[in-house]
Amino acid sequence: MTDPIHIVGGGLAGSEAAWQIVQGGGRVVLHEMRPQRATEAHQTDGLAELVCSNSFRSDDANGNAVGLLHQEMRRLNSLIMRAADAHQVPAGGALAVDRDAFSQAVTAALEAHPNVEIVREEVAGLPPEEWGPTILATGPLTSPALAEAVAALTGKDSLAFFDAIAPIVHRDSIDMGKAWFQSRYDKAGPGGTGADYLNCPMDRAQYDAFIAALIAGEKTSFKEWEATTPYFDGCLPIEVMAERGPETLRHGPMKPVGLTNPHDPTVKPCAIVQLRQDNALGTLFNMVGFQTKLRHAEQIRVFRTIPGLENAEFARLGGLHRNTYLDSPRLLDATLRLKARPSLRFAGQITGCEGYVESAAVGLMAGRYALADAAGETLAPLPPTTALGALIAHITGGHVEAGAEAEANAPRSFQPMNVNFGLFPPLERMPRNETGKRLRGPEKAALKKRALTDRARAALAAWLGEGETPLRAAE
Repeated sequence: MTDPIHIVGGGLAGSEAAWQIVQGGGRVVLHEMRPQRATEAHQTDGLAELVCSNSFRSDDANGNAVGLLHQEMRRLNSLIMRAADAHQVPAGGALAVDRDAFSQAVTAALEAHPNVEIVREEVAGLPPEEWGPTILATGPLTSPALAEAVAALTGKDSLAFFDAIAPIVHRDSIDMGKAWFQSRYDKAGPGGTGADYLNCPMDRAQYDAFIAALIAGEKTSFKEWEATTPYFDGCLPIEVMAERGPETLRHGPMKPVGLTNPHDPTVKPCAIVQLRQDNALGTLFNMVGFQTKLRHAEQIRVFRTIPGLENAEFARLGGLHRNTYLDSPRLLDATLRLKARPSLRFAGQITGCEGYVESAAVGLMAGRYALADAAGETLAPLPPTTALGALIAHITGGHVEAGAEAEANAPRSFQPMNVNFGLFPPLERMPRNETGKRLRGPEKAALKKRALTDRARAALAAWLGEGETPLRAAE
C-alpha cells in the first residue's frame, strides 16, 4: 500500500477514518479547508471540533444503544473514543467532554503520526480521479461546490435539514440561591458524582410566560432556498418544540422528574431547565436541549427570565446552520461507496447518521473498508446485530422500496437517525425471568436491552475473530 488514501474533511468522521487507516499500516492525506475557508458553525481550525453539544450521550453499554456503540468503538481502537475518555467532564450518566481539550488531543495525535499528511485546503468539486480511493467526510456543512458536484454526478439532489446550537453560560453568572446541582435520580456517570447538572426551577406562571416569550421571540430569517428545509426531530430548536404545544417542553428537555429543589423541597417545580458542564475547568455550562434559532438579542432577553439565569453571561449564544446529507440508501453500497463512482466513499453525517458518536463510527468503518480495498482484501460484513452493523445497515439499506417501479416512484423517506435499538434485528426469543415467566413493563424492557447488548458483544467478538483482517482490535 504505497499510495495514500485521501480523506476530505477533518471532523470526527474524517479524523477517525484517518486513524483507522494509519493504524493498519496505510498512509493518509487529510484535506481540511479550515482555516482557509470557515463554516457557519466552526470557531477553530482544530480537527474533530464539536460545534453543538459537548455530550457523547449515554455511556451505558448494557441499556443504551449509543453506550453500546461507545463500547464497540473502544474495542476497535477508536481515536475519538480515546480522546473523549481522556478529556471527560462530569455529566451524570452521559459521557461529556471538554470540547477544546478533546479537539486538541485528536489534532495532536494525527499531526504527530508519520503516515498522516494534513493539507489545509478546500476541495472544490469532486476529487480528481488520480487520487484513487477517497473518503468524503465533509459533514453537515459540505461546501456548496462539492455538494453540487456530487448531485450532478449522482443525478439526485442532496437533502438538507437545520441543526441548531445550544447556548453556553458562564458558571459564575448563575444564581446558586435558585439553582442547584443534581443529576436526575442522582444517577452518576463516567467521571460524575450524581450531582452533575445545574437545575433551574420554574413554577407554572414562570413556565407559561417563558413559553409565550419563546413563541413570540424574533427568529432568524430564512433564505429563499432554506424555507422548505425540514428539521431533524432529534435536534429541534426549543421554540419549534414550544410551538407544538404548551406542555411539550415539560415532557421534553424541561421535564421536572427525578429532581428535588433543596431550596424549596416540599414544592414540585412545574418545569426545570438543566445545564451541563462544558469544559474541564467547570467554568462553562451549556443549556441542555436549548438549541435555538432565536436572534441573539432575543436569546439573552428570553433566557434571562429563567430563575437562576437572570444575570447570565453567555460564552456562546445559540445558532442555526444547514445540515446536508445524501439519500444514502439509493446512492451508496453496503461499504459506503458511491455507486456512481466506487472510488469515492462517504463517511459521517453526510451519509445520514446523526450525532457525534454515530458520525465517528461511520468514519471508523469507512476507514477500515478503504484499508481493506487498498490491501486487496475483503472485509467481512458487520453483523447487523451489532450497533455498528445496525447503523451501517440503516444508512445503506434503510427505507428503500423493493422493485424498479417502486424505486422510481417512491417518495423519499430516508431521514437522519441516531443509533437506537429500533435499528437492531429483533431477538429470536424474548427474555424471561428465572421461573420462565414472560415479563412486562420496565423489567421486560431492561432485560430486552441487556439481551440485545449481550448478543451484540458476542457478534462483534465473532466478527473480530473470524472476518476482521486489516486491523486487529484492542486487547
